[in-house]
Amino acid sequence: MYVMNTFKTIQPEELSANAFSTIGKDWMLITAEIDGKVNTMTASWGGLGVMWHKNAAFIFIRPQRYTKEFVDASSHLSLCVLDENFRKELTYLGTVSGRDEAKIEKAGLTVCHEDGVPYFDQSKIVLVCRKLFCQQLDPNCFVDTTIEPKVYPNKDYHYMYVCEVEKVLVR
Repeated sequence: MYVMNTFKTIQPEELSANAFSTIGKDWMLITAEIDGKVNTMTASWGGLGVMWHKNAAFIFIRPQRYTKEFVDASSHLSLCVLDENFRKELTYLGTVSGRDEAKIEKAGLTVCHEDGVPYFDQSKIVLVCRKLFCQQLDPNCFVDTTIEPKVYPNKDYHYMYVCEVEKVLVR
């Protein structure tokens, strides 16, 4: 029988995880829900900080990603960090589309909800976020002009979302 994990709520300022290693090396899952259907994607680009006097998360999603439809249709989303022993599942969730298969189920993750926002019970850190801002990156704004041709050869510029971190859950 599966036993759900117990999380405790902490203030965003109490989060001790290093954003550079947590996002860039451990990766995170961006998760949102539409009409009872949950979708997620693995992300290794983003950040945490303060924007508009709010604790904020900055996430980036390419326009072709199925998860973008879910994030755009939702007022809230979660950012979930899992332990290293979930690397295989994180890789799978980042390469397979939820349009094509039930990837969350196939990855063996358990969807839970906090304040109506989906997250994964297997997480070690969950950020429950409310969207504040969304804008597609503009190729004319690259100061370092070597980035754009390397990262965007198909001109599929990420959308940047600024989200208020409303709640932090940790195990």
